[in-house]
Amino acid sequence: MTGPGTTRRAALAGGIALVAAPALADQPGFAATVGTDRPGARRHATVADALAAAPAAGDRPYRVLIGRGVWREKLTIDRPNVHLVGEDRRASILSFDVAAGMAGPDGSAWGTPGSASVTVAAPGFAAENLTIRNAFDYVADLAHPQFERIGSNGAQAVALRLAEGADRSRFRNVDLVSHQDTLMADAGLSWFANCRISGSVDFIFGAGRALFEGCELVSRFRPLMQRNHGWVAVPSTPRRQPYGLTFLDCRLTREAGVPPASVALGRPWRPARSFPNGRYGDPDAVGAAAFIRCWMDDHITADGWDEMGYPAPDGTRVFLQPTDARLAEFGSTGPGAFANRRRPWLSARQAALYTPARVLEGWAPTDDI
Repeated sequence: MTGPGTTRRAALAGGIALVAAPALADQPGFAATVGTDRPGARRHATVADALAAAPAAGDRPYRVLIGRGVWREKLTIDRPNVHLVGEDRRASILSFDVAAGMAGPDGSAWGTPGSASVTVAAPGFAAENLTIRNAFDYVADLAHPQFERIGSNGAQAVALRLAEGADRSRFRNVDLVSHQDTLMADAGLSWFANCRISGSVDFIFGAGRALFEGCELVSRFRPLMQRNHGWVAVPSTPRRQPYGLTFLDCRLTREAGVPPASVALGRPWRPARSFPNGRYGDPDAVGAAAFIRCWMDDHITADGWDEMGYPAPDGTRVFLQPTDARLAEFGSTGPGAFANRRRPWLSARQAALYTPARVLEGWAPTDDI
């Protein structure tokens, strides 16, 4: 663990890039608290109550201190510049427990986006020093499905969703926990620093422009699976967008039980959308993902990337190949690092284009802290 005086160079030498943060006592005042007290802050019984008290204009940060405990609430942030800070990264937990195939309040299935424990739909959101999870029991459902499955299986259970309206979202020292579809980074610019993201199937996905610096990406064990234990990055990046999911100086690790060569770096997602002539995979979705200078354990496959199916206009199922998307890698190390025909690396010159400033269109997230 590093302290406020730790340099970026020293952190990188330890194998993971950490972004130093001032202690809570040194941070600006809080407008609200949940489950704890703070001088000058209004205490709320629930996180939803604290969010409802946020100013609609959002012309300055509205800071909420989240106390230790499990806050079982399904939350939507729809006001600008809301900042949530936990007292304890592992003990201040925002949690809910629904999957895509479960019935929502109106009797219809939640669907993948609707399953999210926390949905961000406004600009300037920040979270720090807490955990966001979807506590749906994915492992139990593998053995005994509890609902009518939709799509591929209905067990998608999003912890965090960045939805339309989200932009310049910041996450630092945050744990994101689920199994299938943990993080849906689907809109705007977003920055994740020193975060720990855990999941199995397609657990970081979406169309947004997201930068991950010094994060740990943990592949989770899936009982009953003989070979395939998941995919890490599954982008649906619009064709005109040059960057999608970008991982700089991250670590790809695994839970106990995840076998060697059982997890792919990712696959390109072409989500089905409705068009005048029918519903089929969006031809504008040409996923972009890059792993730059990342350490990889031996659960990562030698091939690295997989194809992914989508419905064609004529109703047949076809597959988008990794070579037809924008899936990149450079400087990988560790037992899961390979360079071969199926898994080619960028040149040093190409890799140099993956800078934070380029990925985030000039936005410097640390300037907002």
